[in-house]
Amino acid sequence: MAASPPTSFRIRDLTISPNVVLAPMEGVTDLYFRRVIRRIGGVGYTCTEFVPAKGLSLKGKRVLQTCSFDPDERPIVIQIYGREPEQMARAGRIVQDLGATIVDINMGCPSKKVCAHSGGSALMKDPGLVRDIVRAVRSAVDLPLTVKMRSGFDAGRRNAPEIAWICQEEGAEAVTIHWRTREDRYGGQRAVDKIAETKARLSVPVLANGDIIDVPSALAMLRDTGADGLMIGRGAIRNPWLGLQITQALRGDPVVSPSAAARRQALFFYFGQIRAAFHSDKGALGRMKMVSNHFTRALPDAEELRTRVLRSQSPDQAQALLAAFFDDLEAAEALAA
Repeated sequence: MAASPPTSFRIRDLTISPNVVLAPMEGVTDLYFRRVIRRIGGVGYTCTEFVPAKGLSLKGKRVLQTCSFDPDERPIVIQIYGREPEQMARAGRIVQDLGATIVDINMGCPSKKVCAHSGGSALMKDPGLVRDIVRAVRSAVDLPLTVKMRSGFDAGRRNAPEIAWICQEEGAEAVTIHWRTREDRYGGQRAVDKIAETKARLSVPVLANGDIIDVPSALAMLRDTGADGLMIGRGAIRNPWLGLQITQALRGDPVVSPSAAARRQALFFYFGQIRAAFHSDKGALGRMKMVSNHFTRALPDAEELRTRVLRSQSPDQAQALLAAFFDDLEAAEALAA
């Protein structure tokens, strides 16, 4: 009889339950989006957008704002990136002083901007530098330390098990691995073998990441890798209930299917947060378009809606288009009930 999948894991003296966590995503996992996820529930911790170690060292207002979190947002992970060990160590100390629960080192970002400066997934090309960075940050902070990475930089260097081992030996207390390489970007053929190899080799928790978009893909990832937990990313933008649904399935509970009214409430709560936070309609509209473009992909017959929202000229226009769509969707649900 197959063993039941795990529902929690431990990082030092922290029990992370449920064992489904929200990934750091640039331009997405700001304080306002994380509030949406927390209202719905189902994740064991949330992560800020990743922040540059250099910017943290300079204590720039914008960078510090990226690190902001609610007093009751616990556990909260702040992820830092960079390539200079001492600069990363200083950033780790600042993160600790800001009150984070966990500091995470980014070795997984595939963006050209980050990799051009040998940060993010580019670090996986230099095991010696990885060792120096993890050692420096570990020496600088008392907080639990984790690392997020990809399976490798490219198809010829899928070295996640080796890099993860170095991280563990230098004091990292959990590792998350995205099955893609940096070369894959957001494509590639699913290959989770390096996550499984890492799990077999390490004694610290290993979390699996990549294309977890629904309950079946979550269960398949746990089955195929033996991972201790799951990190969800883009799937949570399309469906903020994803973490809750996975958690319910792992615990053997009925899986919630959100109504049109619940979806409207979640999206418009986010819009309200964004419009209050941004100083210009242009900035608020850009973020509203981005999130609604993902969010409405979980809704039926929404292709024309996405086009019209993306062409909207003001936050009010975008919100009115979405309100009309949800009116029709709720009416259809009432007729089908």
